[in-house]
Amino acid sequence: MIIIGIDPGVSGAISILKNKKVIEIYDMPTMIAGKKNKKQVNGSQVVNIIKERLNDDKEIIVVVEHVNAMPGQGVTSMFNFGQSFGVIKGICSALSLPIYFVRPTKWKKHFNLINTNKDASRTKVIEVYPQISGKLSRKKDSNKADAILIARYFNDTQL
Repeated sequence: MIIIGIDPGVSGAISILKNKKVIEIYDMPTMIAGKKNKKQVNGSQVVNIIKERLNDDKEIIVVVEHVNAMPGQGVTSMFNFGQSFGVIKGICSALSLPIYFVRPTKWKKHFNLINTNKDASRTKVIEVYPQISGKLSRKKDSNKADAILIARYFNDTQL
């Protein structure tokens, strides 16, 4: 079984796990759109990443972090985030892939990451998967670590 973990949003990431092993990690593919040249999720690239795995295994499951609006976030940024979330849901529906949602508090509690800083997930992944530490060397790679832990959470708990 292949589990695709997704930290949604333009600064998110996509991870591919097979038998608890990290096969690949991607920054969320983005593109520039609109008059203000804002970034948005590049749906066709997300499709390509997922379709590449359709040949590898008959059973593919997509697990997406289910987040809500946060206090202090602007209306425009929340609309853009919701749009990214919708793109991912639409892709999974179009490809007939099962999609599961997990709240950040659930997967973070599972990995003892509640009330830790953003970088703690990156440290946790490097502890569990030291062989991929080179792919998580930058502080901004915490999004990739989150995507890995989201997929691993499903693998460990089967929701």
